[in-house]
Amino acid sequence: MNTTALTVHQIARPHGFPTAEHFSFAESPLPEPAVGSALVENLYWSVDPYHRELMDDVPGGFALDAPLEGRAIGRVIASRTPHLVEGEIVFHRQGWRTHAVVAPEEVRRLPRFERVPLTAYLSTLGGTGLTAYVGLTRIARLQEGEDLFVSAAAGGVGTATGRFARLLGAGRLVGSAGSAAKADHLTREVGYDAVFNYHDGPAADLLGKAAPGGIDVFVDNVGGEQLAAAVGALREFGRIVRVGTISQYNTPGVSQPRFDYADIVEKSIRMEGFLVSNYREVQEELYEFAVPHLQSGRLALDETVVDGFEHIVDAFLGMLRGENTGKIIVRDRTEAPPVS
Repeated sequence: MNTTALTVHQIARPHGFPTAEHFSFAESPLPEPAVGSALVENLYWSVDPYHRELMDDVPGGFALDAPLEGRAIGRVIASRTPHLVEGEIVFHRQGWRTHAVVAPEEVRRLPRFERVPLTAYLSTLGGTGLTAYVGLTRIARLQEGEDLFVSAAAGGVGTATGRFARLLGAGRLVGSAGSAAKADHLTREVGYDAVFNYHDGPAADLLGKAAPGGIDVFVDNVGGEQLAAAVGALREFGRIVRVGTISQYNTPGVSQPRFDYADIVEKSIRMEGFLVSNYREVQEELYEFAVPHLQSGRLALDETVVDGFEHIVDAFLGMLRGENTGKIIVRDRTEAPPVS
């Protein structure tokens, strides 16, 4: 067993795009669990777009020179509470560290479904999938046959949204991505009917060509120009699901494209944002919906897996640069499959 633990600290506030110099790895003796707690050795870590927002000096943001939070899955290796058994696999939010001391109320026990890998609990069955599912079923209230546009369609939420929308009976499914390779993956593998590369021209023109008849629902992970384009393309009683604003994370203060606000009234458009943390009661429903499709092979996992905790910062920065397809997950080297 390891005798030391590693944690990642943020040591400076970025102005624009963060770099590796904004983080440091801190080594310490393996923590001892107090009575009523347990020591977890982490096996998988999630890096997410919202981490970039928390790097700024904002309420609830990351403190400097302190371990970063985040979603993680680990194995209990020492316990001083009867409520957590050694060997048990748990989910928690004390993420960017190799080891964490947790209390029973700070973890969630993960159900083990046959033929469902642990990574799924950080992607399709985790916060990423729950965001997509809540966005479609609770916010958009998607109806069978309705047409969707999803921005950042090749990311974790974008791929999950596309796959779930197909299973829910969506009509035409249009996405945006940052490369031709991603667009090809989305149309070949995920089920999108058309995907445009947002670098290829004005978003309104590209969306108009991909969805000439308009759209009923826009799932927005980006904001900015693509949001403005979607307002113009939405039909009467259209809905906008606001998930994130990737276009602004590293460019604070940049003026945003304007859209015709009269469209919101004249087309009876509804725009609603949400925090997935307010919908945790939907988790079991997500399992009931997604697990049978995962087991049958009808629903695939879209994941980019990076091996080695030492690469967690690189994985995070790569995600912000759009280097991943699907959910990006960092895996402990002991969990990596052997090289044949």
